[in-house]
Amino acid sequence: MNQAFREAANQIRQKPVKLTHNQEVARLYRKSLKVLSSWVIDRDIFLDEATKLRGRFDAERGCSNAKGVRLLREAKEELFEHTHPDPYCVAYMPGGSLFMRNPPPPLSICFPDGDIPDDAPKHTMNPDMTICKPETGKSAVGGVLIDFGKKNME
Repeated sequence: MNQAFREAANQIRQKPVKLTHNQEVARLYRKSLKVLSSWVIDRDIFLDEATKLRGRFDAERGCSNAKGVRLLREAKEELFEHTHPDPYCVAYMPGGSLFMRNPPPPLSICFPDGDIPDDAPKHTMNPDMTICKPETGKSAVGGVLIDFGKKNME
């Protein structure tokens, strides 16, 4: 990638939200389950492995802050090592078969004269067809960078 592309991508990327330790652990647990679901096809095996994974998280609940930071760092490294090369993705997300299949047309196209009815939807849609809400951290107001290599939105 050249410098101009990197600068353009950095302008489009959404700023990361500052998370508490509990939120980071919850997100790590959720990502761990998603990585596990990419590797395990059989539902019974997935449930057994998910129970073991939950046990590993529960065993360290209530530890000191320093140990919690160290465990979080080590867990992120372990998650990176076990990441699937072609992860499963939901059909309506980037990389899925339904991604942007039927996006709603802009209201300016539907009503070229500018006379938009009062009952017309006034919300903005994200590329994954969810409604933009700043509190969710997914807000496509402006531009959204879609990384098809990682199958996510940034």
